[in-house]
Amino acid sequence: MISHSALFGAVGLSLSCAGAAEAACRIALLLAVDVSSSVSDAEYTLQQKGLARALISEDVMHAILETQAGHVAFSMFEWSGRYQQNIVVDWTIFDSQEDVFAVAQQIANSKRQYFEFPTAMGFSLGYGAGLLKQAPPCDRRVMDVSGDGINNDGFGPQTAYRHFPFQDVTVNGLVISESDPNVQLFYQTEVLKGRQAFLEIANGFEDFERAMTRKLTRELEGLILSSIDR
Repeated sequence: MISHSALFGAVGLSLSCAGAAEAACRIALLLAVDVSSSVSDAEYTLQQKGLARALISEDVMHAILETQAGHVAFSMFEWSGRYQQNIVVDWTIFDSQEDVFAVAQQIANSKRQYFEFPTAMGFSLGYGAGLLKQAPPCDRRVMDVSGDGINNDGFGPQTAYRHFPFQDVTVNGLVISESDPNVQLFYQTEVLKGRQAFLEIANGFEDFERAMTRKLTRELEGLILSSIDR
């Protein structure tokens, strides 16, 4: 026989889960991280660990949990060639610090799946559009694309935007570049999508954590700032 305490505990857990499921989602945030052949193993580690640390930084944690009503839905995948996409974090609801720490740990411990493929950004955007369709219903849908190069395989971003479901999706960019102005120009003219879309610049992979921290904070708080204000 089930005890009264166990029964009420089960009921309480059920109601708690139902309440979390019904809570308003303010943003579905999808990160698309470049792991094409131009990214060395050392650079990959800086990118991977930098993203994990950015998520649990004070600014980003505050933006996730304290700035606005409603929770955050988060997912992240790595991309390179036409058919080389790997989901690192499936859609996860951030309701507590523990949720965010668990995802950061998952990212920090993940293993790189692809090493020798080109930069097929159009294909990665199409893949991301499919993932966004699987996201929980949210007030905003944002895709966050980071990379160190321009599209060099298959169709480009603008073709992806015409043929995949990007209605009401904002696409922001994070360029990892120390000296190549062509990469920044490509992101500004081809990748950014949406009225409030913005571009963040990391001055090399060593600067990725700082740039990603700032970018996530802006996205999660809904800040509208100059895209060149760094």
